[in-house]
Order: sequence, then C-alpha cells, then structure tokens
Amino acid sequence: MLLRERKNGETMGDHFQRIVDVEVGGEEAGPLAERMVDWMTAEGLLTRERSSDGVYSPTVDEGYVPGQAWGQAVDDAWGQDWIPGPVAVVVGRDHHVGGQGTDEAEYADCPRCGTRTVVIDYPEQFEADPEVWERFENGIAAWKATGEGDAPCTACGALVPVTEWQWESGFALGALAFDFWGWPPLSPDFLQSFARRLGHRTAEHSGKF
Repeated sequence: MLLRERKNGETMGDHFQRIVDVEVGGEEAGPLAERMVDWMTAEGLLTRERSSDGVYSPTVDEGYVPGQAWGQAVDDAWGQDWIPGPVAVVVGRDHHVGGQGTDEAEYADCPRCGTRTVVIDYPEQFEADPEVWERFENGIAAWKATGEGDAPCTACGALVPVTEWQWESGFALGALAFDFWGWPPLSPDFLQSFARRLGHRTAEHSGKF
C-alpha cells in the first residue's frame, strides 16, 4: 500500500485536487484524455501502472501511479518525502464539486444579464432551495444524457445552456476531469501548462473524500 504523509505525519490519501475541462465535448473527451496521459507519462509525472489505492473518484475506481518525476508538478517547498497517490481520469459528462461537496451549486450567474441566482442561501440556509435548483437540475440531467441542456434565467427570460452558466467556484460541469489523489499542492506553472495542453478553460477543485 502506498504511504502518503506530510512532514508532520498526517495521512493525505483521501484528499484530492481536480482539474476539470469545462469546454471539451463528449466525443472529444476520450481522445484528449489519452493525449494528456501520454504527455504526463512522457514527462515522467505518471506511469502506465494503475492502482485503486486511495482513489475515491465517484465514477472511477483506479488511477495512474505517479512516476519518478512527479515532483515537477508540485510546489518545491513540499519536497520528495511525500509519496502521492494515483491520478484518476474521469471521462464523461458530469457535474463536479469541490470540498466535501454537495450535488448543488451555491449560485449561478446568468451570462446574458449577469443576474445571480442564489440556490443555497448561506448562512441562512445550508441546503438548496428545491424549486430554484429544479430548473438547473433538469437542464444538467438533459446535458448529461444528450450533450445539450438549458436552464432559464428568471431575470431576463433567456434560455441558457447549462454549460454557459457561470457557476460558483466549487461546482463545474465538464466531460473530462483529472483527480490527483493525495498529491501536494499542484504548482501554478503546472496548472498553466496543463490548461495549455488541454486547449480549453478549466476549473480547479480541492477537497477531501
């Protein structure tokens, strides 16, 4: 079993950092995932070996074991005494959440008029308003099934594709995601290089299983 430890001895095997491609189409996601794994393998960040140890991604139960050069992807201050877990590659249209996550977004901003629709009224409420979330939920379900789904803006009346709504930072829709399980913080340079390789906008999450 892989050991993942901070310098103070705390286990980190159930923490994740996620990069979500929020623009790639469903048909392009698989080939793009293969190209990204090829790149990370060539750079020594990953190996072709797969493991389920410490992987808790909702729809994927194994990932690629880190390579000897994995440290090039993280902040230098963390050093090499930390052995990270596998990187799970999640292909398929889905919603992604950070933290310990809920299935609903806290809010969404309309890209047409800029009006914010509040779904979870923190700190007064800690659960989604079911009537408010329903129109988003229906649109997301349609998008997952067909690649197309809309949600209406009650302020301007526009019927907006769910992939165009501007979600709060802990919620994202995408057909391709990479879960780095038990890794130290990924460096800004690596995140920028990763996004350039993808060629699309990304969302970044972190959290704990």
